[in-house]
Amino acid sequence: MATKDPTAVERANLLNMAKLSIKGLIESALSFGRTLDSDYPPLQQFFVVMEHCLKHGLKVRKSFLSYNKTIWGPLELVEKLYPEAEEIGASVRDLPGLKTPLGRARAWLRLALMQKKMADYLRCLIIQRDLLSEFYEYHALMMEEEGAVIVGLLVGLNVIDANLCVKGEDLDSQVGVIDFSMYLKNEEDIGNKERNAQIAAILDQKNYVEELNRQLNTVSSLHSRVDSLEKSNTKLIEELAIAKNNIIKLQEENHQLRSENKLILMKTQQQLEVTKVDVETELQTYKHSRQGLDEMYSEARRQLRDESQLRQDVESELAVQVSMKHETELAMKLLEKDIHEKQDALIGLRQQLEEVKAINIEMYQKLQGSEDGLKEKNEIMAQLEEKTNTITAAMRQLEQRLQQAEKAQMDAEDEDRKLLQECQSKSDSLQKQISQKEKQLTQLETDLKIEKEWRQTLQEDLQKEKDALSHLRNETQQIISLKKEFLNLQDENQQLKKIYHEQEQALQELGNKLSESKLKIEDIKEANKALQGLVWLKDKEATHCKLCEKEFSLSKRKHHCRNCGEIFCNACSDNELPLPSSPKPVRVCDSCHALLIQRCSSNLP
Repeated sequence: MATKDPTAVERANLLNMAKLSIKGLIESALSFGRTLDSDYPPLQQFFVVMEHCLKHGLKVRKSFLSYNKTIWGPLELVEKLYPEAEEIGASVRDLPGLKTPLGRARAWLRLALMQKKMADYLRCLIIQRDLLSEFYEYHALMMEEEGAVIVGLLVGLNVIDANLCVKGEDLDSQVGVIDFSMYLKNEEDIGNKERNAQIAAILDQKNYVEELNRQLNTVSSLHSRVDSLEKSNTKLIEELAIAKNNIIKLQEENHQLRSENKLILMKTQQQLEVTKVDVETELQTYKHSRQGLDEMYSEARRQLRDESQLRQDVESELAVQVSMKHETELAMKLLEKDIHEKQDALIGLRQQLEEVKAINIEMYQKLQGSEDGLKEKNEIMAQLEEKTNTITAAMRQLEQRLQQAEKAQMDAEDEDRKLLQECQSKSDSLQKQISQKEKQLTQLETDLKIEKEWRQTLQEDLQKEKDALSHLRNETQQIISLKKEFLNLQDENQQLKKIYHEQEQALQELGNKLSESKLKIEDIKEANKALQGLVWLKDKEATHCKLCEKEFSLSKRKHHCRNCGEIFCNACSDNELPLPSSPKPVRVCDSCHALLIQRCSSNLP
């Protein structure tokens, strides 16, 4: 016979005990039909079995004073692996009565069962076996397949509702011993279960009867509350109608603002299209001028070949040509100066664009402020529009300067043509000068390309600024809507305050009248005896005062006339007169008061 591994036998025993405890707990809880307390025996045995399962194969940790072997260490890992478990860990640490790690672990198990997430938490632990190896031996139950089986069985506990009081229990000093007698069934146990079921049914019937009695006692108070709620409901309906009208007005204003934004966008798009057309025309003119220069250069080369024989006549005119060279060099220097000035202007424009971006950032920060910030932002928006206008003006100036530069090029080309007509017989030195001029033309072409690239970058920056402006306008609209919601909330708060003040006034009147009610009880009894023959209206039937026809509320209360039996408000029934049925003065309405006074005056001699 081959001997079995004792650790495997221990794991199998713990697995079987876990199956029995979980199955018995679910069956007993479903038959019990209520939320489980901490005194329920199957629930206590379940926690003991889970404690033994978690303790199996724990490593002994050496500390400075003693050896520790608790299950609180691996349970603390759940907070790192499952973020929702942080609340359980924090609440366990905040419990005042727990002093040992074992007590904290027991409290953690109880809270996890109440949350119905014990299976999820322990599944996270079993998956991370590298972290569990710091706390458990390789042959432990949590490191083997038995642990996964137990976690799967724990999913069935989500059916149970438990209400456990962790603060009052002494979890540190409890002794965890498994009671096997609960899982061994006898005939006496079966009879006891039937008796317990009958007793539980009787208790349920008793609780049902008590709840019915309580509900019958509260019916009268509920009727009065229903009346007050109906009145408040009518008021709320009127307030809703007013609020809907305000919302319609706000929607109209919103449509107007959107139309204005669309007009602004159309204008900006038209301006962009105009600038694109101007750029295209400049490119076409440049291409045509370049073709004319190529034709002139070909003609000049032909003339130079034909006039190579006339070198002697050219020597007298070389001095004049040297002076013309100096003039052309001066013209080229002036052109370079203009180009440098353009570059400086472009740098200044970049700085302005950076300033505009900084102002946009400040605007975004200020939009999160109060109403005063909105006014400042509107001013800054105006400044931004002015700056955009200045940028467009600067772009136009740059275009004018480019046109001037092109005119200067055309003038230089005309001068070259004159020189070619006058110098019909040039030497090899003229060919060298022509090559130099070609190099200069290539440089000018490169400069023009650089300027065009600058233009493109400026246009892109302008588009970005326009996008930022549209974004800021959207944010301002959102802030305006939030402001309107805030004003609506303020109006609701003021209305609630008014209702509160009315209720306070009604309570004060009730207090004053309660103090007077003791003195008037006898008068009311005598008046009731006298009015037995009259028709006494019920309070529920009267909703408005008979004289002023105003609706009754908490501040405007109902009062019976002791003469006619109708219901009036306080203002229409604040008179008191002695009636034949009662010698003491009793409350009477204004009409009855006038009739009784007339009768008394007619009876007098």
